[in-house]
Amino acid sequence: MTRDINLRYVDETYDENGLLKTYKVHYPDDFNFGYDIVDDIAINDPQRRALVWCDDRGHEKTFTFADIKRMSDKTANYLTQHGVKKGDMVLVVLKHNYQFWYVSIALHKMGAVMIPATFMLKKHDIEYRINSASIKAAIVTSDAPVWQEFDIAENIPTLKFKCMTNSQYNGPVPEGWDDFDAGVEAASEDWKRVKTHVRDMMLIYFTSGTSGNPKMAVHDYSYPIGHILTAKHWHCVVPDGLHWTVAETGWAKNAWGKLYGQWIMEAGLFVYEHQKFDPVAVMNLIEKYRITTFCCPPTMFRMYCNAGLEGHDLSSLTNTNIAGEALNSDTFNKWYEATGLKLMEGFGQTETTVIVGNLKGMTPKPGSMGKPSPQYRVDIVDEDGKSCPPGVVGEIVVGVDPHPAGIFVGYLHDRQKTRATLYGGFHHTGDLASKDEDGYYWYVGRNDDVIKSSGYRISPFEIESVLMTHPCCLECAVTAVPDPVRGQIVKATIVLRDGFEGTDDLKKELQNYVKHETAPYKYPRAVEFVKELPKSISGKVKRVDIRNRDKALSEQNNQ
Repeated sequence: MTRDINLRYVDETYDENGLLKTYKVHYPDDFNFGYDIVDDIAINDPQRRALVWCDDRGHEKTFTFADIKRMSDKTANYLTQHGVKKGDMVLVVLKHNYQFWYVSIALHKMGAVMIPATFMLKKHDIEYRINSASIKAAIVTSDAPVWQEFDIAENIPTLKFKCMTNSQYNGPVPEGWDDFDAGVEAASEDWKRVKTHVRDMMLIYFTSGTSGNPKMAVHDYSYPIGHILTAKHWHCVVPDGLHWTVAETGWAKNAWGKLYGQWIMEAGLFVYEHQKFDPVAVMNLIEKYRITTFCCPPTMFRMYCNAGLEGHDLSSLTNTNIAGEALNSDTFNKWYEATGLKLMEGFGQTETTVIVGNLKGMTPKPGSMGKPSPQYRVDIVDEDGKSCPPGVVGEIVVGVDPHPAGIFVGYLHDRQKTRATLYGGFHHTGDLASKDEDGYYWYVGRNDDVIKSSGYRISPFEIESVLMTHPCCLECAVTAVPDPVRGQIVKATIVLRDGFEGTDDLKKELQNYVKHETAPYKYPRAVEFVKELPKSISGKVKRVDIRNRDKALSEQNNQ
């Protein structure tokens, strides 16, 4: 029987249509997710399901909240024995390993700072992270070659301790590494509460931008409270349900959908450890484990539709969500016809929780991010900081005076970038959008990505959305190319699907296709076919690399 733990921290009201109207959070100064949520449930409802984990090799494990408490306490003791203490920076590279969930709780209980990272890191990425954050310890998976990239760490003095999960590793851990699983198993279960404050650093994400080195976004101990709305009103999890967000533990999407808000709502989490994404396998797992709420990028929903939704029992699903990229109406409609569920889009950043979204009870408009979250003061403003009327493009900003739970507190060791983002009482997202007469927000692009051609402001996002509906297009990036007459022209850089050739006829076909689907002035006057797009380690397309290359070519041609 659930006890509605979330209501301890939230005051909310609803309008006459049952839609969320006002939303305020509150919490004590010593709030700690590990003690006040996980341990609370473990003590009062020990057999409540916390985590169902499986992999593509036939292994499966289920953890109750009592299991997570016990294993996190043992992990805290194990790490303490090896010199990790409150305030220390700990790099966590655990892919989809189930150990991540009790490691994260252990670090929160200890007052150590967790720094999740992807298993795709290479030597220079690891060296940069360890040096930038003065990382003291690393907990790394054996289920990916990433541990081999840590040999450079031998020459970095701040890193004092490395341990490796051993559950998928064949044989003893390599020299220089400690066996995490054996060490935790041998550690004591007795752990006393460590004092922490909500303004202490709890979590750091390296945000992989489209240019420059990643910034270190700092979240404090109030951050989990900010995700109650994410789980309750966007994911719409239910306490006895099973929620699945498709995300690796190295990214902030994992914090959004596979930890904080869901467990505060007393819901179970589903995790799938796999070597290669398979849309049919995903649908089979939804059916097998009776997943109730599900979230992943629109690209994956396109893959489910292309693989064929027929023959899969998806009737357990009650809510489905998307975020991170454009959604075309064809995918929206196919999914709705097959499941009766609308894809509920949301928007936020590594630095935030959900700030704009299609929340519970709303009617989504395909392609719209939704409406501002009642949790925050959200607006679209012009260059002078004035609120934009409907139809006018501006920057999305979030009020931070007073500072709300769920919004990052700054970039570690970088006052300049912090001040360039947090100023004037707002967090300036750098993302451009407009709103319609109904208050729905429509994404335009990043500040640096918007194209200015012949007096028009053109959204790359909008053109990419159109191009992605053409059957030839696997991936695309729309950028600006310098032009002496128009200032800039629109360029589409396209990765083709198998079976298509990058001919002049196909270029003309695509140009005419865009002219037909949107305002003619937006069509790409330049089209280039490539084998792959330049991307950051987080998978974001680096449009800046395309722009810089085109700029260099333009300057070379003009010499």
